[in-house]
Amino acid sequence: MDTGTHIVMGVALGSIATLDPVIAHDPALAQAVLIGTLIGSQAPDLDTVLKLKNNAKYIRNHRGITHSIPALLIWPLLITGVIAHFYPISNMFHLWIWISIAVFFHVFVDIFNAYGTQALRPFTKKWVALGVINTFDPAIFGMHLAGIGLLFLGAHPGYTFLAIYVLLVGYYIIRFRQQAMIKKAVMETIPHVEQIITVPTLRFREWHLAITAKDHFFVGRAKNGAIHILDTFERCPIPSHPAIEAAKKDENLAAFLSFSPVYRWEVNEYSDHYEVRFTDLRYRNKGYYPFVAVVQLDRHFHVVSSYTGWIFSEGKLRKKLELIPG
Repeated sequence: MDTGTHIVMGVALGSIATLDPVIAHDPALAQAVLIGTLIGSQAPDLDTVLKLKNNAKYIRNHRGITHSIPALLIWPLLITGVIAHFYPISNMFHLWIWISIAVFFHVFVDIFNAYGTQALRPFTKKWVALGVINTFDPAIFGMHLAGIGLLFLGAHPGYTFLAIYVLLVGYYIIRFRQQAMIKKAVMETIPHVEQIITVPTLRFREWHLAITAKDHFFVGRAKNGAIHILDTFERCPIPSHPAIEAAKKDENLAAFLSFSPVYRWEVNEYSDHYEVRFTDLRYRNKGYYPFVAVVQLDRHFHVVSSYTGWIFSEGKLRKKLELIPG
């Protein structure tokens, strides 16, 4: 989820913690728990700082080790220790429990996005992405804001957010049912489907689709239950072209391939260089595919420029590559 949603979820968990009798009878502990759940609900996204280094490091590592099984144990211990160092705590165990819940909850809700997480590391680096909730979901964020508003009106914090979370369970069930209906409709529309990736949008009844069939990739949209195919690409295995083999060694393309589950490739040969481009098919936006990896190589297959990330125009991509125009 986005940062704002994780923050309000931290407030929600800190509020639900007041139903714990130990915390309810200790205002100082309740305050420490709220601080802890706010920090715990953000901690796994500390890897966002990798974006300051470069996109390749960020793409390869974001929602990786910081969202892993060991991290679920390490983050609560670190946060509890820091809070206890600066704050008088009467019950470390209950503080640790609620911080652990906040960290777990952060990783858990991220699994429902199309982006997903590597939550099963170190056992596997496979991305777990259920694709039923947008990274920012207006309904989820709005319900949390409504709950915070009720707190200012004097509502009981624990029961208020407990009720909201019961409603959210129902909301998630509805989204799973929507996804199941969309996948069923796709299977009835396209023969020999092997994989369907759903990417929810900000609109409740509109989803992006990336579909892998036996011989083709289909990019589409589900709107009000109807399936619309927008683009079709022939499914071609990656060849052993020397430009591609050399490009795979570049950190930008390697990062892209470690993250993207469905993409198309192309190799363009110019008078003085080659250009290898891989395009993720999940994020079509107004006819453009913004998540790409591009590697430019000289005639001797040495990398001279490369880029990976989200880019929304060819002109901006050329500026990122800097060295050689297409």
